[in-house]
Amino acid sequence: MRAVVLREPGPVENLHLTDLPVPEVKPGWVRIAVKAFGLNRSELHTRLGLAEGVTFPRVPGIEAVGVVDAGGGFAPGQQVATMMGGMGRTFDGGYAEYTLVPERQVIPFRSDLPWYVIGQVPETLQTAYGSLTTGLDLQRGQTLLIRGGTSALGFATATLAKDLGATVLATTRQPERLEILRAHGVDHPLLDDGDVAKQVREIVPGGVDAALELVGTPTLPDTLRATRVHGTVCFTGMLSNQWIVKDFLSDRLPSRRGAADRLWW
Repeated sequence: MRAVVLREPGPVENLHLTDLPVPEVKPGWVRIAVKAFGLNRSELHTRLGLAEGVTFPRVPGIEAVGVVDAGGGFAPGQQVATMMGGMGRTFDGGYAEYTLVPERQVIPFRSDLPWYVIGQVPETLQTAYGSLTTGLDLQRGQTLLIRGGTSALGFATATLAKDLGATVLATTRQPERLEILRAHGVDHPLLDDGDVAKQVREIVPGGVDAALELVGTPTLPDTLRATRVHGTVCFTGMLSNQWIVKDFLSDRLPSRRGAADRLWW
């Protein structure tokens, strides 16, 4: 089978299209004929050597959709999705014609959508939904700030948040994308000028009820300042590829002056 193999962390040239044996089925595992897979920031982190627990060489890919080829309690040909659980890190992932995954992380479904559409759904949708529900416990009528709104995850989260009945504010650093945010249902598109908190509080004086941080540590302090007392911030994304909050214990995280006092990682 054809597969993309990452021999060791480094530049994109370290990814090689290779011929590998089709993985053999073992008890408790399912072999999936991959029809499509998503490209995730997580795989970039793996390639750059920023992800923990990865062994090499490795076939990347933390998600895939396709049909059951063999193994498990599924009928051959059943449409399935799979994601995470060590895929592309501790065992080979979705960047291949076949992938072998634990049966517990195989999700059956039925759809007539094209595979290239289905392949965009699993990881993005479950991350967006989990952030809004488990992470933020977002309720109808609340206000939500999405930091990094024009990312794929930002768009998905905005759509789900509107379905939940929230008022959505979302940021972009590019002026020409403000109308794109509005077209995706965002109530208040914001141009990120480095002081989003000021803009947010002009719209919601007390601060938003919830905020989804997708950019990462550089914008997190400002996101916290945009969130009301007893509000919640869910740190979900790392578009910046920066892992450290500078001066974490300093006044940059002013929980006593109107910023959120709950942070969900």
